[in-house]
Amino acid sequence: METGELTIIGRVVSASNATLVCEATGTGNDGETSTVRCVYKPVRGEVPLWDFPDGTLAGREIASYEVSDSLGWNVIPTTILRDGPFGPGMVQRWIDTPDRDGEHGRTLDLVDICRPDLVPTGWIPVMQAYDGDGEEVSLIHADDPRLQRMAVLDVLINNADRKGGHALEGLDGYVYGVDHGICLHSQNKLRTVLWGWAGTAIDDAAMSDVVAFVESFATVVEPRIRGHITDEEIDALLGRARALVAHPVMPGPRSSRPIPWPAF
Repeated sequence: METGELTIIGRVVSASNATLVCEATGTGNDGETSTVRCVYKPVRGEVPLWDFPDGTLAGREIASYEVSDSLGWNVIPTTILRDGPFGPGMVQRWIDTPDRDGEHGRTLDLVDICRPDLVPTGWIPVMQAYDGDGEEVSLIHADDPRLQRMAVLDVLINNADRKGGHALEGLDGYVYGVDHGICLHSQNKLRTVLWGWAGTAIDDAAMSDVVAFVESFATVVEPRIRGHITDEEIDALLGRARALVAHPVMPGPRSSRPIPWPAF
């Protein structure tokens, strides 16, 4: 993925920025050729955002991955900055997901909607709304520790756009978060569909990692993210991590628009 030739094989047409599906092909030290599927988002294909005027969306994607990797959480797939067919951009490992359509009907995604009276055991209702036909529905997400760790990461990176489709259950059993181009702002912009744990304590294992993250920030974390986001945003990231250490509880919504739109 770092050095192989990128060949474009498709495009995610629903994305607001240029998002290309590629295969990276290269030859290893053993002489064998291998191919890795990945997502390539060239910087030149980014749509400017008035509320994220500094840096690039690709840089924020890289910095978000570096935060996840520094914590040792493997929440965000391997993400790098490299040159491609349309110039420099973010390249991220593609995540294959299981087919949810079985012979007995579709199984629920990690984040989904259902009738308010049919919220299954193991899912947490976040809000109620109306669908396109005017029927009442509940936005729900799984009460899953893998997803909960993603919610903690979102607090740290101040994710402004955690949609339902950005939480993927991989075939390898891990839960991955994707699309982190509008994260790490210095002002509070947390918008997420993962509000189900608001007000609950963060588990000790996760907090132990956050404590180590704070303690190693100057020597390990900051060098990995410097140049991708501003100094003010780096300071704000450390401030959010320290705030979690002081008060290890998942926050609740603090704005008039706490859920991204659309939610999926």
